Amino acid sequence: MPSGQLISIIVVTRNAEKYLQRCLDSIFFQKYPWIEIIIIDGASTDETISIIESNSHNIVFWKSEKDNGIYDAMNKALDVIKGSWVYFLGADDILTPDFSLLAEELKDTNCIYYGSVQKSGRKYLGRLSPYQQAKTGINHQAIIYPAKLFSVFRYDTTYPISADHVLNMQFNKNENFKFEFRDFVVAIFNDTGISSVQKDRVFEQRKGRLILKHFGLNIFLRYQFKMLKAMVYGA
Repeated sequence: MPSGQLISIIVVTRNAEKYLQRCLDSIFFQKYPWIEIIIIDGASTDETISIIESNSHNIVFWKSEKDNGIYDAMNKALDVIKGSWVYFLGADDILTPDFSLLAEELKDTNCIYYGSVQKSGRKYLGRLSPYQQAKTGINHQAIIYPAKLFSVFRYDTTYPISADHVLNMQFNKNENFKFEFRDFVVAIFNDTGISSVQKDRVFEQRKGRLILKHFGLNIFLRYQFKMLKAMVYGA
């Protein structure tokens, strides 16, 4: 297997029996051939483990144990990856055939490649400007990362819901990595998950400071103006 093209797909689970097989099947059906699947389970008490075991012949690594949240589990998975590229897929999300098309675009390991996802039946986000990246962030399931990035960076578990947004913020002015957009809808994103229905209070408290640090004064002031306008006019 040409390791330079291998993508490590990380799936974090916790009582995911309702969705997991559908998620795994969407990986199995990909035309792109160089994929390894890694599952970190957070001590599920339903049939999740049985589903993992029944698919174990297609899973490179899995384990089940208590963790300190989804990003802690993702960091654990990063310790065992073999691929040169990394992708994080929610257990309740589905890969589309476009994932394989984006995978074929992976050429430069100094690039973070991203596309779009389908959310609520519609294409979500697309190409983002630096301001949009600061304010909204790229959907986690739209991104394929170069693995070497994680030899330096990991998810900050201080942020229980938005650690991926915080991680991506750090690369806006990073000279070693840049974002590259490709117009593919790579996954169907479940918008009923925790990241869609709850806010990360720690992140919201620090968001302005993070924008100022990683995106500079102009984008920070634009963000502050939009926030003030929303408070005054409710828009």
